[in-house]
Amino acid sequence: MGRVLAIDYGHKRVGLAVTDPLQLIATPLATIHSQELLAYLKAYHQREPLEALVVGMPRTLGNEATDATSAVVGLVRRLRKEFPQVPVHEIDERFTSRMAHAAMLAGGLGKKDRRDKATVDRVAATLILQSYLESR
Repeated sequence: MGRVLAIDYGHKRVGLAVTDPLQLIATPLATIHSQELLAYLKAYHQREPLEALVVGMPRTLGNEATDATSAVVGLVRRLRKEFPQVPVHEIDERFTSRMAHAAMLAGGLGKKDRRDKATVDRVAATLILQSYLESR
């Protein structure tokens, strides 16, 4: 059984999270520059076969597209082209950043760590992945 990898895409940074091989637990993986995403995913997929990719789709409270939605739709197209054998799923990512802040606060992270946007992106990707796992 391969791993499932989740992507919290941003114009500058991308938060990544991955499951264990049994696909039970979502764990933060990395925060990388958005320009490095495809190369990172290809290298990771060679080391650890991916069974699926999950991409957080940004939407407004009214379920409408945001400024970032078109970039994420383009990313999904590229992923499907570059990884034709790996299914790409889209998950609603509304509130994930706010939930990430709340989870970090509840987990006892200090103020400095909670302000680190790279940490927020990793935790948001983990929440996206957990949401996907629970929806199956």
